[in-house]
Amino acid sequence: MQGDMMAELPGLPSLGEGWLQSYIAMAGMADALRGDVGRGARWWHALFEGIGRLSEGRLDLLQQRMARQVQELGTAFRLPGEEGERPWPVSAVPLLIGEDDWAVIAAGIAQRAELLERLLDDVFGEQTVVASGAVPAALVTGSRAFWRSQIGVKPPGGHHLHIYAADIGRDPSGEWRVLDDHVRAPVGAGYALENRLASSRLMGALQTRLHVERLAPFFSAFREGLSAVCRRSDPRIGLLTPGRYNQSYAEQAHLARYLGLLLVEGSDLSVTEDGLFVRTIEGLKRVDALWRRIDSRYLDPLAFDAGSAIGVPGLMDAMAAGQAVIANAPGAGAVESTAMGAFLPALAQRLLGEHLILPNIATWWCGQDGPRAQVEARLDELLIAPAFSEAPLGLPRGRPVLAATLSRAQREMLLADMRNRPTDYVAMEDVHLSTTPAVLDGQLVPRPFTVRVFAARDGEGKWTVMPGGFARIGDDSDARVTVMGEGAFSADVCVVGRKTVDPVSLLPQKVPIRRNPGTLPSRAADNLYWLGRYLERGEATLRLVRATLGGSIVADGGAALFPLTLDRLGTMLIASGAAIAERPAAEDGEEPEEEEGAGETHDLRELALLALDGDGPASIKVLMRHARAIASGTRDRLSGDVWRLVDAPLPAAASDDAEAMLARAVDLQERFSALAGLSAENMGRTAGWRFHDMGRRIERAQWGCRQVRIFGAADASADDLTTLLDLFDSQISYRARYLAGLALEPVRDLVALDPYNPRSIAFQVERIARHLAELPALRDDGMAEAHEMIFYRIEATLRTATAETLDAATVLGLENMFSELSNAISTRFFLQGSEGFRMSGMTLA
Repeated sequence: MQGDMMAELPGLPSLGEGWLQSYIAMAGMADALRGDVGRGARWWHALFEGIGRLSEGRLDLLQQRMARQVQELGTAFRLPGEEGERPWPVSAVPLLIGEDDWAVIAAGIAQRAELLERLLDDVFGEQTVVASGAVPAALVTGSRAFWRSQIGVKPPGGHHLHIYAADIGRDPSGEWRVLDDHVRAPVGAGYALENRLASSRLMGALQTRLHVERLAPFFSAFREGLSAVCRRSDPRIGLLTPGRYNQSYAEQAHLARYLGLLLVEGSDLSVTEDGLFVRTIEGLKRVDALWRRIDSRYLDPLAFDAGSAIGVPGLMDAMAAGQAVIANAPGAGAVESTAMGAFLPALAQRLLGEHLILPNIATWWCGQDGPRAQVEARLDELLIAPAFSEAPLGLPRGRPVLAATLSRAQREMLLADMRNRPTDYVAMEDVHLSTTPAVLDGQLVPRPFTVRVFAARDGEGKWTVMPGGFARIGDDSDARVTVMGEGAFSADVCVVGRKTVDPVSLLPQKVPIRRNPGTLPSRAADNLYWLGRYLERGEATLRLVRATLGGSIVADGGAALFPLTLDRLGTMLIASGAAIAERPAAEDGEEPEEEEGAGETHDLRELALLALDGDGPASIKVLMRHARAIASGTRDRLSGDVWRLVDAPLPAAASDDAEAMLARAVDLQERFSALAGLSAENMGRTAGWRFHDMGRRIERAQWGCRQVRIFGAADASADDLTTLLDLFDSQISYRARYLAGLALEPVRDLVALDPYNPRSIAFQVERIARHLAELPALRDDGMAEAHEMIFYRIEATLRTATAETLDAATVLGLENMFSELSNAISTRFFLQGSEGFRMSGMTLA
């Protein structure tokens, strides 16, 4: 076979003569091409030739470029127990599958999805399969995914399954087999999409030359399929996520953005009068369907697990009333158990009248005497696994194991528990997997793989299969399924054909034009608002740090700042929470001295360092941690550029030298300025942008009030006024306008009352007024709401103030009113839970 293949694959000069030949000679390359040789080897040739040119013979560079594309896309995942996300690992070399082979896979996956749908319809309907003994009752009811309360409940639209996934593998003979079924909340469609996006950016026209089938039609069909079973012609569909700490939250956010779905958590939703609603800034809005990514047991604490804090009370009532479509329906996981594979071949004959197109791994359920006896007789040849999702006593890690690898004590414990609770165990043959080329340390090596394939119902209720998926690639050359586990990294799966593929994207041919930006959930508005506040607070802290270190103050005559001005800067760093300073320890028997000022008891360089790296609530380290947490929960509404800037690690402290700290502060301020520029120039002028910008404006106004109080008092020195202008970034404006030099009233007017200065308090008030005027009102009687009344007081105070009358008491009153305004906005627009639903005027749309 290798000789025939070599005749079709001449040398590749771009990678050096003999490069491909030497790889083919390695064990496993024949496996990689088996099934494609003859009719498909030309695709592999074109791929190798193309990547050779792309990498100039340096596969390590190719892999690095792929990693950069993944980073650009923001593709990430989280391991259980970890707070931070990890970059999604993608191989630079895709897996190619010919269209003829894929036609068999697609038919087998669609058949399997329909078989599981028929089985679920019977399990929660007439139950003839169990009554006849075709499936033992213990196999169904023994699964924690089985819910007796769902018996007799017909899902809206009549389907239990709307999306299905299966893990398949190819054995060395070239036959594809199903390794696992996923029907509860199949994960990975977003990763398949992101793998394709990264691969497309890297490969460019090479994919076109390979005639790679596109993924967009699959996602379009899935969206149309969900819409078709909703009662309204223009339904509102949400993706229900467990939250930002879920392992695949980044994938969920990408899918929601790509499909145009609302990314919602349980706390965003409410059921009233058997209808499902999302809490938005405009009141309650009807939700017609949910693509759930949380387990059934957590969906509705009134129907399933009463301890669930991430579900929606009453959701099952809405589904039973036909008001809410749930994809997939609760209880679907009852047919997902590993043990069910032992019965699917016979069930295919019974329910479909067909043989399975894609065979299972041979499986024996130990809950039956005959199969259990066979398992015990052949124990050393088989793979032993949990029958359900819970780990039995004999397999404490919950992972499949080869019985032959167990110690004597482990083997005895396994057999004892298998005889005590045989229903908890299955045995499977130990399948060896085919391999595919992967890049490791700059070299191509053969590695075993599995492929996750997805099927979804289209607008006509028929199954459509994604032409591709994502491959899991093992980190060891051992090709056994049990050794591979979850795999080390992934790869794009490309279905290649003979004909040119027409350009297709997720764009219907005819879409009614609309300029309504869509629904903004209260949680998303809350996140955007506080993201704006934290980013503005960080910029203000950095301005204080720079002023403290003398990096941006240009005092008259170049003299050093007056000690009292420096003292006030230190005081403000502490009072703002940017730097938490400890009092110096008292000698034994002495009372600690009272602090008279930060400048007298603390080194300003130390305060600046604390403001950058300390644990104060307004330090840059803490603010960026908060901003990152908020942004991660709003990934579906932020651009990749914003996320990368927020998620990038802070520059490490080279030293505590003033010059080094100043350089760090300047670098960080450039990052904050870039984020401000992105929001000002790139965000659509939607309600989401208004809340984000309003958060910035309120935060800037509050900081401005504090700065005017401290540096613009009646006894302000020239250094105080210089510092004040610098903190407001208004030095140039003042000096261009007033040639006579510094004076208290002109400085106050410029930074507080001038509506044309974009840093002034008055300018922030004018922008806040515009935002409030555009936000929805709940009252229809024409009366002002609470937040509007507070704003009118702020506006009146500023309009009637003059530079001469703007004393400390007036400015402090303004500062307090801005705090009241922020609280009132939060109460009005961001409330979660039942309290918000009792507000008068809520619309149910």
